[in-house]
Amino acid sequence: MRLRTVLATATVALAAATCLSAAGTATADADTGTNSSAAHACSPSVSIDRFSDALDKTTYDGTFVGNFSALAVDKDGSLAALEDRSSLFDLDAKTLAPKRVVQLADENGAALDSEGLVIDRDGTRLITSETEPSIRRYSADGKILDRLPVPSSLLVAPAGRATTNQTFEGLTLLPGGRTLLASMEYAISGDSTGIVRFQTWNRTKGDHWRLGAQYAYRTDEAILGVPEVQALPDGRLLVLERGFTSGVGNTVRLFLADPRHATDTSGIENLTGQAGVRLIKKTLLTDIATCPSLGATAKQPQPNPLLDNIEGMVVTGHDKDRFKVLLVSDDNQNTAQTTRFYYLTVKPGH
Repeated sequence: MRLRTVLATATVALAAATCLSAAGTATADADTGTNSSAAHACSPSVSIDRFSDALDKTTYDGTFVGNFSALAVDKDGSLAALEDRSSLFDLDAKTLAPKRVVQLADENGAALDSEGLVIDRDGTRLITSETEPSIRRYSADGKILDRLPVPSSLLVAPAGRATTNQTFEGLTLLPGGRTLLASMEYAISGDSTGIVRFQTWNRTKGDHWRLGAQYAYRTDEAILGVPEVQALPDGRLLVLERGFTSGVGNTVRLFLADPRHATDTSGIENLTGQAGVRLIKKTLLTDIATCPSLGATAKQPQPNPLLDNIEGMVVTGHDKDRFKVLLVSDDNQNTAQTTRFYYLTVKPGH
């Protein structure tokens, strides 16, 4: 989603732990041994291992590399990176070097405002566009295979109650692969500000999808939106919240959320704090502004020079209670912003 001016907290960053060996293309020191753990800590639950600006303001096969809105791990272990301007890249998981790019379009050949990405078990790509909004199934080469139903209330006005550029941003498959979940970025008309709806779909025969339950999530501040969600193996979610204030910079916070006991709100027209509605429970894991900057530089004011417009997230692996999580920023093809990848270790706890 394009940058939107919202209030942000100006948190002073911790001292830099390591430095880039060369601006723009190098990555910060990836040492995560015992001696560096404290220096890399963002919070008791999250540490930053390194970051990379290697793809910032580059091109591949005539296509600008940037505007990233979502990430996914493909079946061969490579990294899929979705641009919000209809390009889907395959990246080398270790070097981030682009290996292929596929151009996406709707049924009429028009570009998407593509925001959310899931790679299904058969290799097909489930991709949201926040224009309508929509979720379409694509083959690996970009052919449309199917389109999922969307509740009328979540459609952009006047067809529904959503606002343009504030719809389906996050997308994830829940454990077992039978349930798909999409997060709206902001509240729809008639709901309280800060209440964001998470919509699910259930898999049917032939890998089609029917509408499932819907849940309500409250952002940490009314002016923050939800750009991404990712499911953990136990059914809990990692949720990103993000905002921007001109002259101050970005606010990006990572939460652990549990939808498993939340109320199904699909039959509730207006969510205004009524009794009996159980929201998705959430716990703050970290504010990214508290991470050590690792020698990062910013092209515009930021509470921490490490920060940018972080929009994509994927869990790349885990060992017991430790998860490797990769974030990416959307540079909006703007010279004042950076395409940056963030390598985190997250311990969500029980």
